[in-house]
Amino acid sequence: MAWFSFLDPVLNFSLGWMLSFSPFMSILLLSVALSLFITLVYKYTTNQSLMKDLKDELKAFQQQMKELKHNPSAMMDVNKKAMETNLKYMTHSFKPMLFTFLPIILVFGWLNAHFAFEPIHPGQEFTMNIAFDKTVVGEISVLAPDGLELTGDATKTVTDGNAIFTLKGAAEGIYPVGFSFNNQSYTKEIRISEARSYIDPLMVVNDGSIKSITTLHEKTKVIKIGSFGITWLWSYIIFSLVFS
Repeated sequence: MAWFSFLDPVLNFSLGWMLSFSPFMSILLLSVALSLFITLVYKYTTNQSLMKDLKDELKAFQQQMKELKHNPSAMMDVNKKAMETNLKYMTHSFKPMLFTFLPIILVFGWLNAHFAFEPIHPGQEFTMNIAFDKTVVGEISVLAPDGLELTGDATKTVTDGNAIFTLKGAAEGIYPVGFSFNNQSYTKEIRISEARSYIDPLMVVNDGSIKSITTLHEKTKVIKIGSFGITWLWSYIIFSLVFS
């Protein structure tokens, strides 16, 4: 969703007020709003009478096919007519999709940027994992910028294709964490914030040595049932099915 990052100021202005609510309430409200938006677009961009007629035709064809299950030839003829009607229905349904697809993708991108993971808070220890190609061996060092504190060793030996560092910061801000391996330097930014905000945890490298650098965030559980939790996307799907 980084493709639409230039629209972040607009999306934050229009949707940012929801960040003051809990993840559950935020996804619930957005599900209601999007369901209403999709319903209204569908209502006013399609011929409702025609759509109802096409639905009734499809139901009638389905009933006929049930009655003709012992007559394959006749059932095939009815099935052909049903497919033609279904194609007409899908063609008319495509128009509202043109109006709703882009707004929904933009909102989903914003949701993923704020509700996929928990933010790193001031004073909270966090972990960064460097994933290497399988054949790579050696040592990698981390350079913590001012404001960040290493809570483990500054140099790690690559073990099973990974090296893990732990850090923490006392104040909010964006910090460029540096890494050095085989005379190559890498930088991965992290954000420490009291608000629901974070930088994309995954940075893909794939330079033949390092595959990726990942800041390990806890996933946000919007719906919690004991120790089990549901992410924002599945929560949105559940709420949308209910409200639709």
